[in-house]
Amino acid sequence: MKYLMLVCVDPSIEPDVTAVEMDEWLDRAGDARQLGNELCGPGDGWTVRLRGGKPFVTDGPFAETKEFIAGFDLLECDSDEEARAIAAAHPVARFGAIEVRRFAAN
Repeated sequence: MKYLMLVCVDPSIEPDVTAVEMDEWLDRAGDARQLGNELCGPGDGWTVRLRGGKPFVTDGPFAETKEFIAGFDLLECDSDEEARAIAAAHPVARFGAIEVRRFAAN
């Protein structure tokens, strides 16, 4: 099954992740991790809506939230339990949140 793992952080908390910890997590995730990357902050993004056939673009995120998505990983796992274990081992889980969602169609 495929899963999207969203790595969420609170900008008021200083990240405490070392390169070694990330390398260890990448080793643990192994072949289950198909793709992943860090994202720019919400201030560097935009929201696009189509209303009445016209695009409306707003700089930054639509809603003010305490946490924002800082990165993502695409996982291919045999079970929900495997996906949860990989997410729980992510270094950001200590101070942020890891949201995992199954793809609707596998």
